[in-house]
Amino acid sequence: MENLTKWYVALFLLNSVCFSQNPDYFTNAVKAQSDPVIDGDVLNDPAWEKIPTTETFTQKAPDEGEPGTERTVVKVMYSDEFFYLSAVCYDTDSDGIIISDTRRDAPLNNTDSFMFLLDTFKDYQNGYVFGTNAAGIEYDAQITGGGEQSSMMARFSIGTGGGFNVNWDAAWQVSAQIGDFGWSAEFAIPFKTLRYKGDGEQAWGINFQRVVARKQEETHWAPISRQFTMNRLISAGTLNGMVTPPSRNLKLMPYALGQQNRIEAEEFSTSSTGDFGMDAKVGVGSGLTLDLTYNTDFAQVEADEQQINLDRFSLFFPEKRAFFLENAGLFSVGEGGSFWGPDIEMFFSRRIGIGEGGAQVPILGGGRITGSFGGMKVGALSMRTDAVEDVTEENHYSVMRLKKELPNRTYFGGMVTDLNHLGQDGYTNRGYALDGQLGIGELSQIVAFAGITDTPGLEKDKAYAYRLQAGRNTQQISTSLGYTEVGQNFNPEMGYLKRENYRKWSGRIFTRFRPEDLFGLLEFRPHVDYTGYWKLDGFHESGRWHIDTHWEFRSGFEIHTGMNLVKEGVVQDFEIASGVIVPASTYDDKEAQIMIMTNRTKAISFMSMNRIGGFFGGNRIHLTPTMNIRFGDKFTSELSSQYNEVSLPGGDFITNLIRARLTYSFSPRIYIQSLLQYNSQSDEWSMNWRFIWQQSAATGLYLVYNETQDYDGIPIQNQTRSIVVKYSYLFDALN
Repeated sequence: MENLTKWYVALFLLNSVCFSQNPDYFTNAVKAQSDPVIDGDVLNDPAWEKIPTTETFTQKAPDEGEPGTERTVVKVMYSDEFFYLSAVCYDTDSDGIIISDTRRDAPLNNTDSFMFLLDTFKDYQNGYVFGTNAAGIEYDAQITGGGEQSSMMARFSIGTGGGFNVNWDAAWQVSAQIGDFGWSAEFAIPFKTLRYKGDGEQAWGINFQRVVARKQEETHWAPISRQFTMNRLISAGTLNGMVTPPSRNLKLMPYALGQQNRIEAEEFSTSSTGDFGMDAKVGVGSGLTLDLTYNTDFAQVEADEQQINLDRFSLFFPEKRAFFLENAGLFSVGEGGSFWGPDIEMFFSRRIGIGEGGAQVPILGGGRITGSFGGMKVGALSMRTDAVEDVTEENHYSVMRLKKELPNRTYFGGMVTDLNHLGQDGYTNRGYALDGQLGIGELSQIVAFAGITDTPGLEKDKAYAYRLQAGRNTQQISTSLGYTEVGQNFNPEMGYLKRENYRKWSGRIFTRFRPEDLFGLLEFRPHVDYTGYWKLDGFHESGRWHIDTHWEFRSGFEIHTGMNLVKEGVVQDFEIASGVIVPASTYDDKEAQIMIMTNRTKAISFMSMNRIGGFFGGNRIHLTPTMNIRFGDKFTSELSSQYNEVSLPGGDFITNLIRARLTYSFSPRIYIQSLLQYNSQSDEWSMNWRFIWQQSAATGLYLVYNETQDYDGIPIQNQTRSIVVKYSYLFDALN
């Protein structure tokens, strides 16, 4: 560890001299002579008439480097209170405009849409994304870590990940209109919603993106290479002429709710409760935001998606609560992992307010401060939770994060976590970590992480974890190589650890080829990756070679064909299903894999990931069909299933996980959404039904109905129901 620490410090004293931003793309913002009416009617609003235009867009897909096939005109101006932007998306076939969803933060890659990026500190590390579609929905997100997310990862990620957090919700306005010319949109972003250097004239990073869905066309103002997304801040252009006011922000968000619970089990019971609480957001100078919360409530948050576990390691459930999702990227320290979640996180916010099995734990209150101060990114959080009988004692959670950002996607930082179990005579678990990234040129980077924990009763010399990974991402090939080691006493109680006591090697070679004309093929991507885990005593616990090729067609159809070579070393017997035991042994298996996706811009689309082959010395058929159906722009549905048919020496079994997510939108801010699930592994049905009437971001009227049934034939054994009515309101104390 001592040698690693010396190497780590030396590495992050270096800085790349190869840094450059997109030098040829500049545009200007001008002071508004009058405020526009935010109704989407750009062409008939005199406020926009004399504003300079930006209208040269270049394709990223399908024909990279070619001009956009439809004209796009963007204008930017500002007032003393607002940043204004308008986009006129001309379309030669306005009847062909596609609106796939009208909910806030609905994905914009499968609908006619417009988005823009703002790097308000022009540090190429942190930024904001705002967007809409032709229905005028609100779409916003935060960017951290330079937005280094590949376009492939972006297609499958939701929520947070890859330096992109779509769960951040801010207060702003947008409106759109459709006409014979195409469609247009107007944005009004209050300066108090943004963080920036200070008052006065300054330059921001900026970029624009338009999607013409029926053509599978994505264009940008400052061009983006196909292996990246618009979120990559180093590729943005420059917005000159911005004059910003002093940063001021004070918002109060009180709430009140009523709840009734009904439990039908061996004993029948009902209960009714009422409650209230408040959140506050305070601007501290130009770069810091203080969030305060009292008697925190998350009744309106969608229920977790159920999962089936056919392994011996813990499942990962992502954070969905808005308070913890804001600035989540700043607090992410560890190893991000893959599509299936991280391997290591020093701080995992679901530890606060959620107990074992998803039990709700009351949050008494707390605060968080985030932003920029003294040339550093700063984050601090302090929260206190109440005791719940048979679940947890009263706890106090604290986190401190510092991060120094340098040019060319380079940073170094540190984190301290402190979990004080107040009900255990002051028992405290602490964690300490350093992390960083060195950008090399525009396409390569090295990332590192090292952490230790301090837990009473565990030897400190084995309570460590570290990671080192290098990667390069070009248009033709992406490569990476990484090593991780976790000591047997490493115990981040405020974080997440998928498995314990291991060494891990990982590597990937991912290639991309675009043929001139081959049966409508747009791109094919042969690749191979390997991940292997060894116990610290040398025992090979897991290994997986994944050999695959993606075939993407211009029609939007895509097929992935591959195979997996899997090794599993089971240290001790475990029960994989009721009465079915996997004995301790080493298993070498092979499986074929195929994934099929149809064009998601269509009213009906389909996707399925399927595997068949060896599994713990037996065989498994694994099917995950998903169908998306929409009727117009109001009703959307996602119907999915995960089916496993397993035959092992110790017995045979079948699992089913069925999920239906249905949404009807009356308007972008008023909608009904339901999530219905059946999990055969736990013999449980569940329903989460939500009516949402938003006033602004994360405030408004919420009506929530939850029902859970333990199902093992007829009659139903246990049933739990709850109904919640919650109202929250946003007071802008400085407006």
